[in-house]
Amino acid sequence: MRLATDTGGTFTDLIVEDDDGSITLHKASTVPSDPVVGVLDALRGAASTRGLSLAELLGRCDSFIHGTTHAINAIITGRTARTALIVTRGHRDILLFREGGRTEPFNHTIPYPAPFVPRALTFEADERIGADGVVMTPLDEAALVETLRRIGETGVEAVAVALLWSTINPAHERRVGELIETHLPGTPYSLSHAVNPTLREFRRASSAAIDASLKPLMTHYLGGLTTRLAEAGFGGKVMVLTSAGGMVEASEVAAAPIRVINSGPSMAPVAGRHYAGREGAWRTAIVADTGGTTYDISLVSDGRIPMTRDLWIGEPYRGHLAGYPSVDVKSVGAGGGSIATVDTAGLLRVGPGSAGSTPGPACYGRGGTRPTVTDACVALGYVDPDYFLGGAMRLDGDASRAAIARDVADRLDTSVEDAAWSILDLATENMVQAIQDMTVNQGIDPGQAVLIGGGGAAGLNSVFIARRLGCRELLIPETGAAMSAAGAMMSDIAAEFAVTTFASTASFDLDRADTAIADVRRQAEAFIERAQRAGSISYVAEARYEGQAWDIDVPLDSATFATEDDVARFRAAFDATHEQLFTIRDESSAVELIGLRARVSCPARSGAAFRLKGDPEATGEARSRPVYFSGHGWIETPVLRWDAMAAEQPVAGPALIESAFTTIVVDPPARFRRTADGSILIEA
Repeated sequence: MRLATDTGGTFTDLIVEDDDGSITLHKASTVPSDPVVGVLDALRGAASTRGLSLAELLGRCDSFIHGTTHAINAIITGRTARTALIVTRGHRDILLFREGGRTEPFNHTIPYPAPFVPRALTFEADERIGADGVVMTPLDEAALVETLRRIGETGVEAVAVALLWSTINPAHERRVGELIETHLPGTPYSLSHAVNPTLREFRRASSAAIDASLKPLMTHYLGGLTTRLAEAGFGGKVMVLTSAGGMVEASEVAAAPIRVINSGPSMAPVAGRHYAGREGAWRTAIVADTGGTTYDISLVSDGRIPMTRDLWIGEPYRGHLAGYPSVDVKSVGAGGGSIATVDTAGLLRVGPGSAGSTPGPACYGRGGTRPTVTDACVALGYVDPDYFLGGAMRLDGDASRAAIARDVADRLDTSVEDAAWSILDLATENMVQAIQDMTVNQGIDPGQAVLIGGGGAAGLNSVFIARRLGCRELLIPETGAAMSAAGAMMSDIAAEFAVTTFASTASFDLDRADTAIADVRRQAEAFIERAQRAGSISYVAEARYEGQAWDIDVPLDSATFATEDDVARFRAAFDATHEQLFTIRDESSAVELIGLRARVSCPARSGAAFRLKGDPEATGEARSRPVYFSGHGWIETPVLRWDAMAAEQPVAGPALIESAFTTIVVDPPARFRRTADGSILIEA
């Protein structure tokens, strides 16, 4: 038996997979002050449905997979450790200068963003290594010891080290680490060449600073999670999801917590890829995960999950650049908990502020008084107040209507129903714009893709989103209400290893390139050995045309650079990739190799069917209730139980399709059917 959890801003999702591959879904409210409480509450719910105690359930499990937003939330809210940064003399302002680039380059009223580590906590080391790895200025250890003494007096809790060209020759950074252990014993530290061995100085420094600042927090959090699970009866391995779409053991994450900044959202594309291939073999899938706080969007094309090294925490150019490989997911502040307001100009706004789980929407009855998207759906009849979370949580419909009337309807001089529809309509438009920005920017026509809706709130407006995008088909998987947790269960044990090197096709240094790729291959093979599983390794070259400022990723077929034929294949792959991305190739220019990466994946689950257990109490008994649709008014609408629907039987809207964890709203123009694999496929 295996467990997978995803801790979101509103709910904590849990999936339990039995040995036969069958799964069950469970949810509990997230407790922001102590996320582990939400995890344990979800586990208790799963145990209760099986007639077991928590200890009995955990005793049967051999692995626990955990996705968390704890790291990124700490960065956003400023709860990371007080961190010092040590740099090469003369480069104290690297985090301030950044890499250039501004969202509004001619708007000089925007203040310059503050560096992640303030200048007062940035210290210089007397040393210098050249681009060829040769020591130009030896490390002044006596001066550094004095610097460490001053750092200790500032009360810092972690130290980051980012020296010039440490990716070519890490000797000085390693020695600084040794001196930190001696003179600041017990203080966690991060060395940039080990955290993110990339060519660019700012990215390395930013990655190292973020990583160091998270070490005390994440060591405490993951240690507490592991300890409390063990105390509750769990004796298996605790695995943590990474930003790159895989998972590693909790102990490895504590050593490099930057890996898990985008932990939870990175899993929805993994699940989306699985369902896109299983249900329809669509070439392009737009995977949208609707939570209580955010709307996370990603694209899966030809079975490939898109990756990025430009992971910004906050706004691009204004936030902080993690610079660490991550699944490319765009998040906007739109979800079930998004708060609706009317501004001083009389315009309706929805989000980005969210009611979260505490106090939550007005209908939760937990002290929240402001109307949200969830309140609008309750007022429209989309959500049954008596069957929320399968009846485990009862909603207050009167509170929803009262909040909408007071804060929206009365101010806009309209009815509660029209106000509620306007709230949902505006939230839908925000989501549509986010998807169009992502797809059109990559030259993708959303009308040629399938929209895969995930998250507990996905079914409430995904039909409307698909229609506005021009998507002919919308797929809601049977595990859609816990999309990220489902992706966690499907993910592999995975890691990525990188090395900086340089070689040009104008005069290719075969020995240097082959030594570099052998280095990452050894690291990947050692990871497979530690995982004690069969694994596969894929290789990527970071390369550019001579004179270009930025590089691109080029998949490599060969794991060696032993002959000129290997170089020729690399050159051909680069030209083809560049043409695919930018529609041009420049065969007259030399190609520069600047880095190599090896990605290793070890499958963590068998090929057993990943199917949701049906509810034995589900019946096809005919039910209906009044539901409001714009342009149609109130319509008596059939209410269908997802588990009781027959497979492959087309049905015309309107309809509500309910399960214990979600409701799918199908308006009159749409048609739908339950597929043989249990998903709902809708023609919008």
